[in-house]
Amino acid sequence: MIKRHEAERSQHRDKPAAAQPDHYAALHAGFRWQVDEYFNIAEACCRRWAREQPRTAIRVHKPGAKTVLHSFQALQKAADALSQVLTGLGVQRGDRVAIVMPQRLETAVAYMAVFQMGAVAMPLSMLFGPEALEYRLQDSDAAVAICDESSIASLNAIRGNCPALRTVIAAGSARGQGDIDYETALAAQNGAFTAVKTKADEGAILIYTSGTTGPPKGALLPHRALIGNLPGFVCSHNWFGFDGKTNKKSDAVFWSPADWAWTGGLMDALLPSLYFGRPIVAFNGRFSPELAFSLMAEQGVTHTFLFPTALKAMMKAYPRPGQHFKLKLQAMMSAGEAVGDAVFAYCQEQLGVTVNEMFGQTEINYVVGNCSRFWPARPGSMGKGYPGHRVAVIDDEGNECPVGVPGDVSVNRYDVHGDPDPIFFLGYWKKEEATRNKFTGDWCRTGDLARRDAEGYLWYEGRADDVFKAAGYRIGPGEIENCLVKHAAVANAAVVPKPDRERGAVVKAYVVIAPDQVAARAAHPGGAAGFDEELTAKLQAHVKTLLAPYEYPKEIEFIDALPMTTTGKVQRRVLRLQEEERFRAQSPT
Repeated sequence: MIKRHEAERSQHRDKPAAAQPDHYAALHAGFRWQVDEYFNIAEACCRRWAREQPRTAIRVHKPGAKTVLHSFQALQKAADALSQVLTGLGVQRGDRVAIVMPQRLETAVAYMAVFQMGAVAMPLSMLFGPEALEYRLQDSDAAVAICDESSIASLNAIRGNCPALRTVIAAGSARGQGDIDYETALAAQNGAFTAVKTKADEGAILIYTSGTTGPPKGALLPHRALIGNLPGFVCSHNWFGFDGKTNKKSDAVFWSPADWAWTGGLMDALLPSLYFGRPIVAFNGRFSPELAFSLMAEQGVTHTFLFPTALKAMMKAYPRPGQHFKLKLQAMMSAGEAVGDAVFAYCQEQLGVTVNEMFGQTEINYVVGNCSRFWPARPGSMGKGYPGHRVAVIDDEGNECPVGVPGDVSVNRYDVHGDPDPIFFLGYWKKEEATRNKFTGDWCRTGDLARRDAEGYLWYEGRADDVFKAAGYRIGPGEIENCLVKHAAVANAAVVPKPDRERGAVVKAYVVIAPDQVAARAAHPGGAAGFDEELTAKLQAHVKTLLAPYEYPKEIEFIDALPMTTTGKVQRRVLRLQEEERFRAQSPT
C-alpha cells in the first residue's frame, strides 16, 4: 500500500522549502488502497520477519548500561508462548486482554500474542491510578490483565470491583504479586502457536480516548487500521525505511517517549516500526531533555516522534544541542498540540530536520500532516490530508467551509477514488449513540477546529470547546500560547477564558517559567510577587507586539506545571473549569 511513487520519489532529498518540489497532488491522486480480506497485525509486524535472517526488533535502552537487543525471532517465540498461556486461561477470540506496562520487551510480546489469537488488546497506561484502571476494566469486561511493577499495586487495589477480570499475569519485578508469574508461565510452554486467521475488519485494539472533553470512551480499532496509518507514518518520517539514492531499505532506528499504551506510542511508533522490520528503542524511565538527547545520540536514532511539550523543554534546556550531542536524525514527527514557529525553527536550525506536524485522534489516527521531503512544510500548519484520506473542514450542516473559515476537521469514509478508507475505527465500545454522533453522513468529525488556506494547508484553531469569545472576539488559544513560548522566560503556557461580568470572558494565561528563571524568581528583591508582576508586564507587552491587541492575556498566573493528559496534551478544560469555579465562588449570584 506504500509502493506507488517510491522509485520516482526516492531520488529527492529533504530540501529547503524554497527549493523543494511539491509532489503532494501526484502522491494523493495516484495512491490506491490495497486491503486484503484477511489481515493480522501480528503476522505483519512480527511473524513474517521472524521467518527471515535474524534482525533486531527491540533495543532496550538503559542509561549507563549496555543496550539489550531482542530479535524478531525472540519476539515471536515469546509471543507464541504467551498465546499458549492465554489460551490455557480460557481467553477466546474477541476477549479483551488488558496490557498495563511501559516500554519494555514484555509489552511488545503481549501485543503480538493477543493479536495472533484473534483476541483484543486493551492498552492501559502505567500512569493510571486505581480509579482510572477500574473504570476501563469494568467498561471493557477485560478477562485478563498483564502488568508489571509499575501498575500491579493499583491493579490489585481495584481487582475486587472488576468481576470479569479472571487472571492477573505479573511480569518484571511484580512476580509473586499476581495470579501467574510471566517468566515461569512462558518457560513452561513449547512449540509454535498456530495463529488465528483474522479478517481485516475484526477488532484488534480497544483503546480509550484521553478524556479531554469528557469521560473516556473505548474506541475499537480493527486490524486494518494499521494499514490506514501507514501512509501518514511513511510521509511524516520522510519515507521511513528507504534510502534516498538506492531505494533499498535503510538502517533506520526509531524512538519516541510516547507510551506504548497510547495511540501515539502504539500506532505511531511501535507497530509501524515493526511493520517495516525496523528496530524501535524501548526506554522505561522518566523523560527529560538530557535523557532524550543522550538516548538519541547513543542509540543512533534516525527517526523520532516528540510531543511539542517535549520539544519546548528540549529547546529551553539545550538551545544549541549540537555542542553537546552527536545526533543522526533524519526525520521527526510531532503531534498532540501545535508546534509553533519557534520550535519549528529550532528543529530546522539546531537539529537539522524539518519537523513534520501530524494531526489525528484515537478513532482515526494519522489523517493530516506534512512530509517535508515531498511537499513544503509550513511552520505552524497541521499540513494536508495524507494520501488515501479525504479530509475537509466542514460546518455544522456538513458542508465544506470556504477558504479561511474555521470549521470541524473531518474525514470521509471514502477516499478520492471512492474506495473505503481503512483507517476508521469500528465504533465506541457499548456506545452506539456516541458512535452515530461522531458522523455527519460519511464525514467523521474530529471535534477539532481548523481553517484551510488557498493551497489546502490546514491551520489548527483548537478543540471546539477550547475556542472562546472575549469582548466579542473569537479567540483560539494556540496562537497566543505559541507567542508566549517564544519569550525566553517561558517554558510552556496554556490560554483559557476567565469569566468576566462585563465582557463575558477575558483572556487568561497559565505560564510555566523556564528553568533558568526559577532562581531569578527566588532572588528577586520584591520576592516572587515582584518577579511575577514584572514578568507579567513583559509578557503582555510581548504578545501585544506580535498579535492583535485583543489577544494579549489580561491576566497571567504562574504555575509549576500545566495539567496534562498522559498522552502529553494540555488539559485546558481543567484550567477552564477551575476559572469557572473561582468565578462562582466570588459571585454566587
